[in-house]
Amino acid sequence: MSEDLTAAIETHRRDVVLLCYRFLGSMAEAEEAAQETALKAWRSRASFRGEASPRTWLHRIATRVCIDLLRHRRGRRLPPSVRPTAADPLQPPDPPITEIAWLEPLPDDYVAGAASDPAARYSLQESVSLAFIAALQVLPPRQRAVLLLRDVLGWSAGEAADALDQSVSATNSALHRARVALQATHHRTGSTAVAAAAPEDAFARRLLEAYVRAWAADDIDALLATMREDVRLAMPPSPAWYSGRRAVGELLRRWIFGALRPPGGYATRPTRANGQPGFLFGSADDPDRPIGVIVLSMEAGLVRDITAFLDEGLAARF
Repeated sequence: MSEDLTAAIETHRRDVVLLCYRFLGSMAEAEEAAQETALKAWRSRASFRGEASPRTWLHRIATRVCIDLLRHRRGRRLPPSVRPTAADPLQPPDPPITEIAWLEPLPDDYVAGAASDPAARYSLQESVSLAFIAALQVLPPRQRAVLLLRDVLGWSAGEAADALDQSVSATNSALHRARVALQATHHRTGSTAVAAAAPEDAFARRLLEAYVRAWAADDIDALLATMREDVRLAMPPSPAWYSGRRAVGELLRRWIFGALRPPGGYATRPTRANGQPGFLFGSADDPDRPIGVIVLSMEAGLVRDITAFLDEGLAARF
């Protein structure tokens, strides 16, 4: 049993980390929660009798670990949920706010090969997207848990109720409230909601390549040509965010490629995060030391959302 459990924990480690990330919105916290899940599984190994698969059993333990953590931690956020109005691009971006727990991006290593249940309400692509993870953060811990177990993992009401030690009726009620709350903050819900092309789609790749080339060449007009008219740009840990191609263009000209541009320009390197295209960026004078990672959401053949995480520690994870 010990050898089998050790193998199961290793086999399903990424799945467990991915579930914990959906709960917590932080890779560092998800890794810690996955480690705690493994310890609890090992300590309670005698209670595993094979009624459920090892993966389901580990997910049940991880759910309880994350609910316990969320009792003492604030939900993670992105700038549009912190500031009610878009910032003025004529003014310098607001300085970082470290008191806020900011949502963090997820390296695609944890998404590649992840399991997706056909019974789930959300596709794998949507269930790891930044917009979906941000919307989850507003839900109370148990509502978040029920929605993840039922709509993302595809569990039955009975399985979710058992995992949460509550009745099926209480579980169904919590799921209804979670779905209503999620629709209020995450309007693109359901199996057909993610209109963005998959990252491996040829058109999406060409758009990303054009964006990255324009960024590296300081070609602001070419950058703007890749964006929707209603594009939004956010730069956590700054609470400032910008709405509309005109405002984003002004921000780029005045600040990003103006007063805040590194002397040697920018170096870029394509990557993927949260199942979405993106790239690492930093100073061309020190290209091996990225200062941040930019994640792009695409819709209708153009960039809809740009989230620039300005954090060397996060960039190093990619």
